[in-house]
Amino acid sequence: MKNFFEKGNPFVSKDENNGEETKVMSDEIKENEIVEENNDEIIEETSSEEVTSTDEPVVSEADKLKEDFNNLNNQYLRLAADFDNFRKRQVQEREALLKYGKEECMKKIIEVVDNFDRAIQSVEKIDDLEKMKEAFFVLNKQLTDSLTKLGLEQIKCVGEKFDPNLHEAVMQTPSEEYEEDTIINELQKGYKLGDKVLRASMVNVATK
Repeated sequence: MKNFFEKGNPFVSKDENNGEETKVMSDEIKENEIVEENNDEIIEETSSEEVTSTDEPVVSEADKLKEDFNNLNNQYLRLAADFDNFRKRQVQEREALLKYGKEECMKKIIEVVDNFDRAIQSVEKIDDLEKMKEAFFVLNKQLTDSLTKLGLEQIKCVGEKFDPNLHEAVMQTPSEEYEEDTIINELQKGYKLGDKVLRASMVNVATK
């Protein structure tokens, strides 16, 4: 036992006193406890840093979503403004089209009205009925040609098959000369402008 202490025990002082040996061991235990406490503090700080670091991506994601929302909102506002401007332009163009369309139509009709005025002035001086009839036919043709140039078209009737989209049957007459549902007679002319029917023709339709 003595030889062991002489060789040097790290927990025993040189005087090999039991009391001092106990003190040295106690100090060593305290140092170990301090080291463990420091390690615990380091672990807690590390854990706290890890928690903080995990929070940072959440904040970044929220900022990204906010930025995306602002971008989409700005795009919506620009789109709404563009659509409103487009709607206003459409209204203005439609009004201008109607206005200038009427002007073009009136120019064609004015020419016919002028000729009617001349014809009326000439009627008092014309004794020949044939000349009056000729002048009347000329005016009628001029008016019809002017309306045709504007797109007005007379609906075909007599001899045509009855079409409820173009014709209005106000009479039905049994006939052996015409097939069933064939138009026999036109009672009032119908007109269409392009594909739009302005007024259906009033017709008499053949039946069995």
